[in-house]
Amino acid sequence: MAPSRFDPNFTHHVLDTIGPKCTDRNREVIGSLITHIHDWARETELSVDEWMTGLKFVNSIGQASTPTRNEGHRMCDIIGLESLVDEIAHKLVTEGNMAPTSSSILGPFWSPDAPFRELGGSIIQDPAPGCQPAFFHGKVKDMVTGKGIPNAIFDIWQASANGKYDFQDPENQTPNNLRGKFRTDANGEYYFYALKPTAYSLPTDGPAGVLLKLLDRHPMRPAHIHLMISHDDYIPVTTQIFPKDDPYLATDTVYAVKDDLVIDFTPREGDPKAKLDLEYSVTLARKDYEPAAGEAVLPPTSQTTIGLEPRL
Repeated sequence: MAPSRFDPNFTHHVLDTIGPKCTDRNREVIGSLITHIHDWARETELSVDEWMTGLKFVNSIGQASTPTRNEGHRMCDIIGLESLVDEIAHKLVTEGNMAPTSSSILGPFWSPDAPFRELGGSIIQDPAPGCQPAFFHGKVKDMVTGKGIPNAIFDIWQASANGKYDFQDPENQTPNNLRGKFRTDANGEYYFYALKPTAYSLPTDGPAGVLLKLLDRHPMRPAHIHLMISHDDYIPVTTQIFPKDDPYLATDTVYAVKDDLVIDFTPREGDPKAKLDLEYSVTLARKDYEPAAGEAVLPPTSQTTIGLEPRL
């Protein structure tokens, strides 16, 4: 192998200057990032003009961000970083076909202020033109026993028929429209009214749009419903579900679709509140689940999203 044209000791020297008070984890994470960035620059033989263009682009991400717009978060979405971190943090490998419901990214529109609602109620406060109400029901089940889990919290949020969440659309939506928390009954069942979701575009008027255009990619998210299911004794699951007839499933711009999260709405008869029906059950793993030999289970703390502030 021919020797490198570049100083072989440069990256080692940069890493060696990290001080003794740096924590082990910061040293590992930031040191690895520095190593990969240096290797990338050498591999591509990055020019000064390219570096400056990239620097201006990174600056533009911060300049485009506001208290209600997190452009850095959006950039992580469209390069797949958030979905990859979600997989790393929530992967649970178990024996045979037994597994909890797959996680998916939290996204930027979860709110801690969603109200508890009565089973059988509705999260639809402000019906919009074109909306399709659906009766949403199912069971939250134990991964091992298959039995229902009473008193689990089923937190749901979704965009309206115009593709906007209540935070984004104060002229047409009251706070907590299309949001709600429900507690499962004694059999672990839940049931309420929501909407069949609508596909929507990520905003393209900022750096994320510039990158999507550069990569010749569309900005569309497939229609989806956000869910967060929790119980004191179980590892919570934060996920999204996607109608199987959506045209963007294979090319979700944030790479959040997984096979077991694709669902099917069916016709509902005799219900004046909804013409569509959705049955979907969620499987949770106990926090004290004991893996068999060869299985890998991440600690429950890596699964916890309850208590986060809304990330806009």
